[in-house]
Amino acid sequence: MLSFRAASSEAVAALVDGVEGSATVAQDLFAVAANLRSEGALRRFATDFALPSEAKTGLVSELYDGKVDPATLDLLKDAVGRRWTRTRDLADALEYVGVVAAVRSTGRDADQVVDELFSVRSIVNDSPDLRNALSDRARSADDKAALVDTLLDGKVLPATVILVKQALTGSHRSVAVALEDYEKVAADVHGRDVATVRVARPLGESEVQRLEAALTEQYGRPVHLNIVVDPDVIGGIKVEIGGDVIDGTISSRLDDARRKLAG
Repeated sequence: MLSFRAASSEAVAALVDGVEGSATVAQDLFAVAANLRSEGALRRFATDFALPSEAKTGLVSELYDGKVDPATLDLLKDAVGRRWTRTRDLADALEYVGVVAAVRSTGRDADQVVDELFSVRSIVNDSPDLRNALSDRARSADDKAALVDTLLDGKVLPATVILVKQALTGSHRSVAVALEDYEKVAADVHGRDVATVRVARPLGESEVQRLEAALTEQYGRPVHLNIVVDPDVIGGIKVEIGGDVIDGTISSRLDDARRKLAG
């Protein structure tokens, strides 16, 4: 989801190990991340490795004790005591750990969160009016959150609603990019990768199982499939997983043939 340098990556991994599944902790962490991004002096103080840990944990207690869940406060104290490569890494890490906490709060339903985030992302991508409404800087955060509630209330897991609202904060390039990142984190929580599969027609259950098995063998761990029926696909399938694209469509082979003839 987020790119951390070596020292920060180790800190993020340690924080993830210590976070439990909790929607409250997730929302606390998102709020603190937003606070750090908006307050430069606080961000610099909290990530200054030259300062004593006691000074930083003392400030965290002063600012957040009684305002966040005790588990969140403990995690924040741990976070400011660690070494961060860049000042922005702490806020990014807290957002990341918040996503993990939200996903873990669903227990065994992490796969459902992946599916729901993918569905919301598809709706946003396919609806210019909705995409513009969610990215409109003139609209308040509360107004956008109310729109999300109207669209999703009772239709998805509470954790999905929390994550979609977080995607509106602007810390990513767009809402769709944030949702895609969160999908990957949700899958990773249960040791999976995510693959987007574009096909000309819906796949049967046996075809899905064979494709999952093949990708699992190739990538060394289970793969969650997001299947898209795409009219631009002419036969075959196109798989996007991580930075890899496996294009076995007829249209791709035709394009290759045209290039060879033109060359």
